[in-house]
Amino acid sequence: MTTGEALIIFSMAAGLLTITPGLDTALVVRTSAVEGRARAMAAGVGICLGCFMWGLAASAGLGALLSKSRAAYSILRVIGACYLVFLGIKMFRAAGAYPFAETSGGPLASEPDPLSDQSYRWFIRGFCTNILNPKVGIFYVTFLPQFVPAGANVLSFSMLLTAIHACEGFVWFYILTAATNLFSKWLHRPRVVKALDRATGSVLVGFGVGLIPLCQDQ
Repeated sequence: MTTGEALIIFSMAAGLLTITPGLDTALVVRTSAVEGRARAMAAGVGICLGCFMWGLAASAGLGALLSKSRAAYSILRVIGACYLVFLGIKMFRAAGAYPFAETSGGPLASEPDPLSDQSYRWFIRGFCTNILNPKVGIFYVTFLPQFVPAGANVLSFSMLLTAIHACEGFVWFYILTAATNLFSKWLHRPRVVKALDRATGSVLVGFGVGLIPLCQDQ
């Protein structure tokens, strides 16, 4: 496989994986619909940074260690599971309690100023959601090496592939937030907000429970 072929095939495969509905997509769509595009994109950037960190870890050999060490993998699974379950329960319990929900007969709240609404909290949320998911690390360990041409610098080329994946993710998140914005008036209705919060909270809890290592798997 030549360098050009590797880049083209990887871009196509990673693109398909990016647009496949999952935890990251659910988090960005819900944040965009309920709390605005600025916060949703902050979460998306955090997710992309998490991909970079996993790509670097996989290239440096830390990801391989994670895939071989049951203890390390289990510890990260438990931490990630606890975080996702906590975030999901928090979102489920606070369903609809956000400033962008439309009040009865009142106008919709305006988009928050990204510099004044502490969007870094949503950046951290996106980053933690990604970096605490060991399945992302295993994905990079098993997926990236297949597209590194013979003779190429493994670290440099792996980070290039990671950058492509992260850029595709950023573009996808931008498209999602733009599409969500078209239906903002309907999405900001209290009943819809509550439904989105409860649905996304359930997804987060479901992913978290799925990460918890069962005794028979050890």
